[in-house]
Amino acid sequence: MSVHIDITGLRPEEIAVVPSPLAELGMALHALSEPGHHPGLQGWVTGVTARLDPHLADRMCEADFLWRSTFSDLFMPFAGVPGGGTLPGGTLAEELDLLDKLSDEQFVDAALEFTCALGYGSCGPTALSDPEVRRRALDLAAARGPQQLRFSRRLLADPPSIRAWLRQFLQDCDEAFFAEAWSRLRHQLAADARLKTDLFRRKGMTEALAAVSPAITLDEAAARITVDKLGGDDGTSTGDGGLLLVPTSLGWPHLMVLHRYGWQPVLHYPVGSPELAAPPNLEQLALRMTALSHPVRMRICRNLARSAYTTGELAQVHGMTAPEISRHLAVLKKAGLLTTRRRGRYVLHQLDVTVVARLGSEFLEGILR
Repeated sequence: MSVHIDITGLRPEEIAVVPSPLAELGMALHALSEPGHHPGLQGWVTGVTARLDPHLADRMCEADFLWRSTFSDLFMPFAGVPGGGTLPGGTLAEELDLLDKLSDEQFVDAALEFTCALGYGSCGPTALSDPEVRRRALDLAAARGPQQLRFSRRLLADPPSIRAWLRQFLQDCDEAFFAEAWSRLRHQLAADARLKTDLFRRKGMTEALAAVSPAITLDEAAARITVDKLGGDDGTSTGDGGLLLVPTSLGWPHLMVLHRYGWQPVLHYPVGSPELAAPPNLEQLALRMTALSHPVRMRICRNLARSAYTTGELAQVHGMTAPEISRHLAVLKKAGLLTTRRRGRYVLHQLDVTVVARLGSEFLEGILR
């Protein structure tokens, strides 16, 4: 349940922390399409939606699968430019020019990612060059609905027209609502980029990555970055290129890793987020939810949420033996759900209600990360 980045041979000067206006626009479109993912942005979403031109709103629905799930790698075209060293542009116009530098194959593959989930982390035939891959892409798009099928057919038949459509759409979004938002957000993102850059220089990669997110760890001996994310065990490497970190003000709770085959790895991380200083990793989260799912342990927790009990007292209340109760308590304790204190020769157990109360938000943060 993680994404790995092999950084063998990566030099400090090849790490860059740079804001991206196009990536932030992608995040803005995602928040407008899925406001439930971003409760802290409800006021902004409501304001933008209320004054949005109906024609632009309709166009926003044409290809919303490019940003509804999270957002497509098309919003970080700098990562796909050959050479692995291209940085995000300083303006949206500069980044749209970088989008134009992607080949038709790169553009189509990235646009089809959420339509038909073609191979992301490996090199293979593309939907533009291989009839069988094209057929499979259209079959999978059809399963997702007529809207995505229509878009996929247009994309495969005439990539330049879709590229022109997307560029014009993004420019119209900039004029309608994003330019105003970016004028406010870019200062916070630039300040965070300077802070993280200084941490990399003064404290080293381990501390800097920990400051980016507690879900990111570095194994220096193995030269590998691990990002704790739900999904398969995927991976990429910096190879001959560098590593990019792109901050987002609109992105919490999403921590995303661009690890497309042949593209420069990118960590897209939220700043100013309300996340806990040290949220549990996904393994610990699964352990806690499993521990609480057992009916006997649920009944035990009902007692322990109200008061502290000894093992013997719980055995008497539940009509079980002390060893049986001890086994259930051990599972709850391993999951970090209990506090214990000694009273003479007795050990008192109590449910840590603060930890349990956080499980709902931690679960959502974990699956949306």
